[in-house]
Amino acid sequence: MITLYGIPNCDTVKKARGWLQSRGVAHQFHDFKKQGVPADLMSQWLAELGWETLLNKKGTTWRKLPPETQSAVVDAPTALALMVAEPSSIKRPVVKWANQTTVGFDEALWSQLLP
Repeated sequence: MITLYGIPNCDTVKKARGWLQSRGVAHQFHDFKKQGVPADLMSQWLAELGWETLLNKKGTTWRKLPPETQSAVVDAPTALALMVAEPSSIKRPVVKWANQTTVGFDEALWSQLLP
């Protein structure tokens, strides 16, 4: 089962969920706001993807952080602490496919990953 992680009001998450639904792809949705950030999975994602990929430095949440908070994020442990405290700082959607995890919406890649 494909699991899509994100925030329901995120435009990219909406687009991704709509794309999956329009193709009849069964998937689960994990809402970071309601269900929290799965700490055990975050460690796996960091190992698989790297903290630079997971941390959304282009988003509003990052831009609103004080400069001293931003400058304190220098490695995986500091990025993890921020992403757990501020789930909106995670680039979305994070998708767990059968054999890999992806971040963001890439229609061409997703088409290749469909079962």
